[in-house]
Amino acid sequence: MRTEGESESSNVEDRRGAGGGGMMRGRVGGKGAGLGTIVIAMVAAYFFGINPMTVLGVLGGGGDAMPTQNAPVAANANDPQTRFIKVVLKETEVVWEQVFREQGKQYVAPKLVLFSGQTPTACGTGDTASGPFYCPGDQKVYIDLQFYQMLKDRFKAPGDFAQAYVVAHEVGHHVQNLLGVMDQVEQAKRKNPRAANALSVRLELQADCFSGIWARRTQQTKNNLEAGDLEEALNAAAAVGDDRLQGQSGTVRPETFTHGSSAQRMQWFKRGFDSGKLADCNTFKGA
Repeated sequence: MRTEGESESSNVEDRRGAGGGGMMRGRVGGKGAGLGTIVIAMVAAYFFGINPMTVLGVLGGGGDAMPTQNAPVAANANDPQTRFIKVVLKETEVVWEQVFREQGKQYVAPKLVLFSGQTPTACGTGDTASGPFYCPGDQKVYIDLQFYQMLKDRFKAPGDFAQAYVVAHEVGHHVQNLLGVMDQVEQAKRKNPRAANALSVRLELQADCFSGIWARRTQQTKNNLEAGDLEEALNAAAAVGDDRLQGQSGTVRPETFTHGSSAQRMQWFKRGFDSGKLADCNTFKGA
């Protein structure tokens, strides 16, 4: 993805270097939504021999805190990766301002918080183990850039556009929040708790579709995608599919999916990319 000379977003809050040791909970509380929940479960399984289903229970708020040590990381606001994230965030702002304007609405951009270790959020304590996530309580996207190294090394999803997809997916959750989708899903979960996992899958797949809309529209206006970029995004979507991650532990249980299968995630990203329209991202149709 070409970013040379492109504008950077000013909606970035850099908290790196403020992290420390303590008690991590692995997943923020409340209604936060993100890519990293199942990823950290698989990492725990790989390094510590912990059943990922047990870890998922803890990350979902059903377990005790786990001790961890997080060394502070010195921040460099001008390093290439930070600048890249700022450019991508700016492109999401441009695209979603246009989409909302077409709908007769006003887009309010989220803040993106770069952190290392732990950081306070309106959804509870966020930490590195959470992976990238969106907190509707403060309308902020949280990212520890170490996640990208994990995405590249452990899950074989390298590339700058894979990183852009992660940002666009979390911003997609912000779009859902502004449109009232997240509140509707929470209400539906309270009415029918047994449908909670299925509703979470639909929410995540819609965020994938929204990230596809962003990719299409930024390409139309900037012509900044390079050969292989789309494949990088699709590979990243597949890498965090529930079936692929659970399959690495030996057991795939579709009834426990919360983000969708690899095929579903690729399908909905591509649908958003092919269409570029909000109306074609209704993953809840027929629910």
